[in-house]
Amino acid sequence: MVSPWLTGAIGWWLGGPLGALFGYAAGKLYNAMTQQLDDVSAPRRPPSGGRGGASTTGGGARYGFMASLVALTVAMMKADGRVLKSELEVAKKFFREQFGFDMARQALSAMRDILDEEIPVGDICRQIRVNMNYSQRLALLHYLFGLAHADGTLHSAEDRLLRQIAADLGIRSSDFQSIGAMFRPRGNRLANYTILEVSPDATDDEVRRAYRRMSMKHHPDKVTHLGPEFQKSATEKFQRVNAAYTAIKKERGMS
Repeated sequence: MVSPWLTGAIGWWLGGPLGALFGYAAGKLYNAMTQQLDDVSAPRRPPSGGRGGASTTGGGARYGFMASLVALTVAMMKADGRVLKSELEVAKKFFREQFGFDMARQALSAMRDILDEEIPVGDICRQIRVNMNYSQRLALLHYLFGLAHADGTLHSAEDRLLRQIAADLGIRSSDFQSIGAMFRPRGNRLANYTILEVSPDATDDEVRRAYRRMSMKHHPDKVTHLGPEFQKSATEKFQRVNAAYTAIKKERGMS
């Protein structure tokens, strides 16, 4: 029997634009989610919070959020007018590592179900915004940036969609620029400052404060409840922040 609080946590996406988009596929995803939750024997703490960007923790975040990931993944893959094998591989790997093989199979099936549908990106992002906290939304944006870069190039249509998604998710412009800079080649001097959200003209003390702030913002502990792939994403962001700071310290001769 699925715990009532888990069912409620999953249920936030069944209504509104996501429920309308998925239709029958929503039922398949829901059944897969609840079946996997039934198989979890360890007790979990009920999620706290509600609307207004509150954190959705535990099963609600990992499983209820899956439908949003599927929808935005499809939107991103279609942004440049073609769906590439490299993008499908990134998505497949992400869902397998995040949710397990069976859930990934359901996710890929749901993607096929909605591939020809018009994705109401703005409505979906606003639905996410009131159910996920800021750190979780940053993790989602980082995943979508990685998906857009799957073929090694960020196309203009993909860039426009990423900007729309970030705006609708309530992501600050400085954070959008910071995450985008993480996908530039290492060794890019300006990218290092952009990652830390600080000007190249900043003092050494300002750089140190920026590093501490960004380290806290992207610390992997912020998304431990979201599953291994989000933790991996957070670790990558955290390492990129450290690498940027190390490069700036070396450039400036900071101790």
